Amino acid sequence: QVQLVESGGGLVQAGGSRRLSCAASGRKFSTNVMAWFRQTPGKEREFVAGIDWSAATTYADSVKGRFTISRDNAKNSVSLQMNSLKPEDTAVYYCAADVSIPYSSVGVAGDAYDYWGQGTQVTVSS
Repeated sequence: QVQLVESGGGLVQAGGSRRLSCAASGRKFSTNVMAWFRQTPGKEREFVAGIDWSAATTYADSVKGRFTISRDNAKNSVSLQMNSLKPEDTAVYYCAADVSIPYSSVGVAGDAYDYWGQGTQVTVSS
């Protein structure tokens, strides 16, 4: 059974940092795109960052320069380092994996992703 389990969420002050981790189990994802999305109540799920098999990264404009996505294929995991956090970064953050086509590039549409974690809440106070 494939599982993605996020951790690292919590409460942080504006300007602070937080590191999210996603541990995958049930299969290897080294040839697949891994990504982070986020969602707030009443809003659609939003792409945050993605990383492909070659470690090429893609970021939403809203987080570019502040967030960094990375992967550790040996540990079958992906992380999101979030710096200079703002109140508008408050959301539930989800880890996702696209296994449809190996060695593909990062997609920003949530529908392209096949596996999702349960989410972890990040709250940024002003």
